[in-house]
Amino acid sequence: MEPRDATSSTDTASTAAAARPARTAHRDTFARDHLPPPGQWPELRFDLPELSYPERLNAAAELLAGTAAERPAFRTADGEVWTYGQLRARVDRIAHTLTTRLGVVPGNRVLLRGPTTPWLAACWLAVLKAGAVAVTVLAQQRPHELHTICGIARVGHALCDVRVVDDLVKADVPGLHITTYGGDSPDDLLHLPASEEPFPPGDTAADDVALIAFTSGTTGRPKGCMHFHRDVLAIADTFSRHILQPRPDDVFAGSPPLGFTFGLGGLVVFPLRAGASALLLEQAGPGQLLPAIAEHRVSVLFTAPTAYRAMLGELDGHDITSLRRCVSAGENLPATTWQAWYERTGLRVINGIGATELLHIFISAADDRIRPGTTGVPVPGWHARVQDANGRPVPDGEPGLLAVRGPVGCRYLADPRQQEYVRDGWNITGDTYVRDPDGYFRYVARADDMIISAGYNIAGPEVEEALLRHPDVVETAVVGQPDEARGQIVVAYAVLRAGAAPDPDALRAFLTSELAPYKCPREFVFLDALPRTATGKLQRFRLRTHLTPAAGTAAETRPDANSAAAEGDHG
Repeated sequence: MEPRDATSSTDTASTAAAARPARTAHRDTFARDHLPPPGQWPELRFDLPELSYPERLNAAAELLAGTAAERPAFRTADGEVWTYGQLRARVDRIAHTLTTRLGVVPGNRVLLRGPTTPWLAACWLAVLKAGAVAVTVLAQQRPHELHTICGIARVGHALCDVRVVDDLVKADVPGLHITTYGGDSPDDLLHLPASEEPFPPGDTAADDVALIAFTSGTTGRPKGCMHFHRDVLAIADTFSRHILQPRPDDVFAGSPPLGFTFGLGGLVVFPLRAGASALLLEQAGPGQLLPAIAEHRVSVLFTAPTAYRAMLGELDGHDITSLRRCVSAGENLPATTWQAWYERTGLRVINGIGATELLHIFISAADDRIRPGTTGVPVPGWHARVQDANGRPVPDGEPGLLAVRGPVGCRYLADPRQQEYVRDGWNITGDTYVRDPDGYFRYVARADDMIISAGYNIAGPEVEEALLRHPDVVETAVVGQPDEARGQIVVAYAVLRAGAAPDPDALRAFLTSELAPYKCPREFVFLDALPRTATGKLQRFRLRTHLTPAAGTAAETRPDANSAAAEGDHG
């Protein structure tokens, strides 16, 4: 099943090759059989020479090839170092076990679950090398979430860190064969007898499905996003190659787990593609990142704006001089956070927008091209525009829906929402953006985060950025609450610095000096923490369902944010 060929006469020869049907290596063809109909695919573009991939391609074999065996590949917090030679040997051994002991055949879906460790990364590489399909989930996900994902993807096998296997067992997935790793049992993945010979990589097609990444579920039932072997390399050959510009001596680290495509790219795909190494941290909050950067001389950091804000207050006493690249994604990076980080560290944060549907970042900028307050420009190999609800481009300076296309596109697993995300060959990300006349893209809001009050369009993130300029506000989220008179009113949730008194009137007075009066929240709710997914993404829908009728005092306006966060879908 192939998409429409949307290339121009200037595209490389790889475009035509990529658009031709290829012989699948999958014996279990479930994933290919459940791709969207060809007419619902986005148009794909392969405009760069480095995107000329051969018809037969195994992404894991490509990532593992070409780097000297003695060079470091993965590092751990306790100082363990895996060389490329050791990584290749361990991946091959797991692949042998999968195919000869566990009965995994090309195309089978294999669930991967565990904290961020070299063994989890090795399992992911082994699944791809064996020609199977990796379904990486989060160690924090609960049984009902796991049951749903396994049902959607028809998962038959799972490789799970022994420390987090209980919830997977409780998920009660019919026919699921669970193999643990990291334990003492003789049937543990790492203790099963297996060949020590090199494993011949599966003869996969470039357009065979390599992984299924599930959306975070912050808006409802999670969607399975199917990505090909060539897609895995394409995100490295666009964003990483052209924006990050990694070096073989770089040490990558970050907070996103491997079940989140932001983490999978930043901590596995990008460093391996560059012959560099990655520090894989099981605990990677701001409190762990700063000492890890100093101890392991991390040079490339991936985390969210929330973590950069949190680390600002903890920089004293930590040596971060090894850092040369800081990447932010997952949510909008406020200009205030960018500027504060730059002033304290001299480092320009590389902002970016990505999507599970598109695997990684597609709009960004680095170095002197960065403009604080904007996301950037389309990454080489990608195209973007801003359009109205009818698919017509809007003039520069006017808000509209962000539409994107490039070498990777949305292909949901048997999900009718495919037709909502892909329209007229473009991927519609669900974000409201403005394109400035000089070509820079500026984030306005999620399309469903736009608040319409008394006829005024109010972007929640704009109000949030203004609130963050108040010295007492540590975090904030602004949403709309239904109101009979105005349609919606603006409600601000705020987390204050320790010791600060909740004072709605003071915040309102501050905002009236920062924003037009109609944008100022009519209600304030003070929380100990904002509800977030395990990957740090704000769960605005939970705030909308936990709104309180008034915000006079802190005692009256503190719903249980911790319970809201604990019950959220993760991704």
